[in-house]
Amino acid sequence: MPSKRPLTRMRDIVENGTAVLDYTKGMEFETYTSTNLVKDATERCFTRISEASVKLGVTAEELFPDHDWLAMRHLGNVLRHDYNNVLDTIIWTIRNDRLPPLIAELQAFLARYPDDQETL
Repeated sequence: MPSKRPLTRMRDIVENGTAVLDYTKGMEFETYTSTNLVKDATERCFTRISEASVKLGVTAEELFPDHDWLAMRHLGNVLRHDYNNVLDTIIWTIRNDRLPPLIAELQAFLARYPDDQETL
């Protein structure tokens, strides 16, 4: 079932994705893996991104088909339930390769709507 507030969910993804990029700005992978506070904050933001992706439902795939929404949704399950097996390399790859284009596309889409609008 699609979200009743899809624009809010998209803003949640942008907000948390931007936070991940801010928390890790200027870091190399080795620094990231040795800084538990940043790792924890990053994983928490990815959990929120995952939940917003779940709540967006099919709207995500319909509007932004170039992104792996199923993987985003599943990431939340891994972070919540299998957290001892989270691979830092996977998180770092998502942070570097998948997150920036997702944020850019969502920001461009959201720019067409007032900040307080929640529905399409």
